[in-house]
Amino acid sequence: MDRHQNAINSNFDLLNRLKSLSFLSPVELRELASSLHSANFSSGEITFSEEALATGVHFVLRGVAKITCLNRSDGRVTVALLAPGPIPEFLSSPVSRWHFRCEAYSDCRIGRIGWDQFDVITKATAQSALRTFHENNLMQWYRWSLSFLGLDLRERLVFTLRQLCSNFGVAESRGTLLRIAVSHKDLADLVGASRPRVTEHLAELEREHVLIRQGRQLIVCLDKIENLTNVPAPDTDHSWAEARIRPYFPKEDRLNGPRPPAAATSMRPPTRKLFASPGSHLTNRSNAHSLN
Repeated sequence: MDRHQNAINSNFDLLNRLKSLSFLSPVELRELASSLHSANFSSGEITFSEEALATGVHFVLRGVAKITCLNRSDGRVTVALLAPGPIPEFLSSPVSRWHFRCEAYSDCRIGRIGWDQFDVITKATAQSALRTFHENNLMQWYRWSLSFLGLDLRERLVFTLRQLCSNFGVAESRGTLLRIAVSHKDLADLVGASRPRVTEHLAELEREHVLIRQGRQLIVCLDKIENLTNVPAPDTDHSWAEARIRPYFPKEDRLNGPRPPAAATSMRPPTRKLFASPGSHLTNRSNAHSLN
């Protein structure tokens, strides 16, 4: 019993830190923490596949997770790194071409609650707050993809470094320290380029004193980046954007899927629903851990 209560208290503390859940009262947060199925994962473990995500709301509670997919060569590549907060719904289709899945980038804790339970807990919440929450973070992927159009590799790399600083950076005297160690391979996946090309550009940014290496970590001098490129800054509010469309429940609202990440180019995504709807998606979890 004590172990179960300790887990609830721990989940409550972690949920209370998420900006995206600031619209919930302490009582609602406590109820959410009590209903949440959570589990710890070690770096490299698969947390769940794309089909499982549609069955409920998922959160990174602690640590860093990543979204990976298959590229044209059937190699698995990283397309997004996720800080603590809600996990966006993957692009999906009855016959998925990309096989998106969520993995632990570092040791992390993942929580899940079914849509029905989440709706009961948030029944007293203002509709405007729910609309904001239900605008899936996939909209951020739309903006990233649109921002990448017409950008060369250097500009894409700069944009990605700024986004990583927004999500994982902490200001210090020399610049913004990335609290996670991002490998050259992961950066190459994120910008859709080869690892040697990305290494060359990173070395060039070092020579220009835009980047400073600190062991396996990077310090980014954001003030100097501003003078290097006209690329617009990424959205710094990486929790949930202002809602401009209706939440997940309308069956009639559909949007064309976004341009796939650069790592999965030449694959046109299908037209699909943007938001998960209770009972409207597949529930196959054969490739995922069970969150108990």
